Formats: sequence, C-alpha cells, structure tokens
Amino acid sequence: MFLVVIAWMYVVLMMAIVEATSSTGSLLGALLTFVIYGLLPLSIVMYLLLTPARRRVRQQQAAASSAADPDGGGHAPGDAVAPVREEP
Repeated sequence: MFLVVIAWMYVVLMMAIVEATSSTGSLLGALLTFVIYGLLPLSIVMYLLLTPARRRVRQQQAAASSAADPDGGGHAPGDAVAPVREEP
C-alpha cells in the first residue's frame, strides 16, 4: 500500500517539476499541481484506507484498560476481607 503512495507522490512531484520549469508554467502552478493532484487526494485515500487499523487500535486500548480495571469504576481497591463486627 505504501509503495503505491510513494509512486504516486513521485509522479505528482515530476508533474510539479515540469510545471515549474516549463516556459509557460509558474511556481504557483507547480505548487497547486502538487497540492491538488498529490497531497489532497492522497490524504483522503490514506485516511479511508487506514480506518480499520485505527479502529483496531482503539478496540485494543479499550480492552487493555478494561482488563486493568475489572469493575470499570476507577476507584482504588478496598479491603478484600470485610471487618468483623464485635458484639458489646
């Protein structure tokens, strides 16, 4: 997956370089080419493709926190044995 990302960014970088060095091109056009054809679509696609991984990490963190605190109350543990009541 990341190989496709690197290849796409290479192609877009080459497009931006050609835009910047062209006789009718400009640096602003090269910058817009890089952002509009490269960064913007790639950031959206990577966000969508990495959604399952983010969900898996969030579930693992929730499972780890519930394992550390079994009752989920967040309180300090009390005495394991109740005190014995003495008769007067």
